[in-house]
Amino acid sequence: MEQKYTENGGQLIFVYGRRRIGKTETLTRFCSGKKSVFITCTECTDKEQLSNFSRNILSAGIPAAAYIRTFENWEQALSSVKDIPSDQNKKKLLIIDEFPYMVKENTGIPSILQKLWDTELKNQNIMIVLCGSAMSFIEKEILAEKNPLYGRTTGILRMEPLPYPDAVQFISSYSLYEKTAVYSILGGIPYYLKQIDDSVSLEKNICTKLLSKESILYLEPEFLLRQELREPSVYNTLIQIVAAGNTKFNDIYNATLIEKNKLSVYLKNLIDLGILYKEFPVMTGNAAQVNIQRGLYRIKDAYFRFWYAFIFPNISMLEIGDTQGVYSQIIAPRLDELISLPFEDICIYWLKRQNMNGALPFRFTHIGRWWNKTDGIDAVACNEQRTKIILVECKFRKAEIDTADIKKHIEKDIRGMKLPAGCSVFYYYFPRSGFTKKPVSLQQNMMLRLYRSRLCFELDIS
Repeated sequence: MEQKYTENGGQLIFVYGRRRIGKTETLTRFCSGKKSVFITCTECTDKEQLSNFSRNILSAGIPAAAYIRTFENWEQALSSVKDIPSDQNKKKLLIIDEFPYMVKENTGIPSILQKLWDTELKNQNIMIVLCGSAMSFIEKEILAEKNPLYGRTTGILRMEPLPYPDAVQFISSYSLYEKTAVYSILGGIPYYLKQIDDSVSLEKNICTKLLSKESILYLEPEFLLRQELREPSVYNTLIQIVAAGNTKFNDIYNATLIEKNKLSVYLKNLIDLGILYKEFPVMTGNAAQVNIQRGLYRIKDAYFRFWYAFIFPNISMLEIGDTQGVYSQIIAPRLDELISLPFEDICIYWLKRQNMNGALPFRFTHIGRWWNKTDGIDAVACNEQRTKIILVECKFRKAEIDTADIKKHIEKDIRGMKLPAGCSVFYYYFPRSGFTKKPVSLQQNMMLRLYRSRLCFELDIS
């Protein structure tokens, strides 16, 4: 946004992302030190929206403030943006937070803004930032091709959760294990991470900040579903089924008996919201990905994954206050299992950063998990020609890995993938607790890299 602020001409920027992602704080910091008008919309009538908009614009000191107390219509109100004050030789800056609330009450506003942008505002030294949390509404009703503002925006920023190195800055006093556990549970949502007190134990934080019915995050996923979707009960069921390990389309269908065409729409909606994602084995061709029954559905949002695995099924126990029982009997025994998949993602993120910095044996163009009907590899990376490949194993277990077993893993992985003759293989192993000291001998065209997982957490990858 800073770059757009310094560019010539008008700028119409859209910033959006799920609730709690940090949009408002990002915009507040962006406005710091700049003369700006910051308007926050609320769920109210169109008349009240216009009154709120007028009050904010007129109080900024535009000339019309000497003559009127409110604008008569949205054409007048939005046209007045060109009169807001600015710093010398700087852009006039208007932020409209929760813009979808405005549009839901008056669907004509995008058309009005589009006309004004085309005829007046785009050639002004002005920057308008529209922001919102209702992701499905924004993508389908505002940004989609059929809508008035399509093609007018000069920048679109979809805010995503923080990666591991940035997320754990919120809990810097915790051990590496505790940081990884918190990240596995909450992901990179700043608001969620701020709820954690790293001066007390992980167990206490889980019990008081997540499992307690008085806590802010207790019913957060359910609230988000109700905000975004019309049939929350259906989506509740679908997410719980995926959280229970039913990741194939047919498995989900058999568990729900929802008509297949409808089921595919429901799943796509959850993908669009960033709650689910569909994963294919790395190096799978585009033709295979078109097949709706190929690939696995997984929960992308960390807190949704935790909530539907541990809170939603045990809501009756939690409603009577048995947080300690749920933690000690249900969560604690499965905590390492919960961390294992995010741990793989952390290792993959580290490899991507190493790849970008040219610190790997070759530059890969594809990376991801790989599996077939009988075998699976935590991650595989390869070059475009598929003549060089990295096989990655990530083991989040307390016991050290016996290096004598690594060769067996390598041979099994290579058999499973059916690699072509002459392919150069690099094997990266990331265990939680390190290795025994027994040596490993490999074929001439293979190279083994053994990493302690601490590298993924502490190496400078910013």
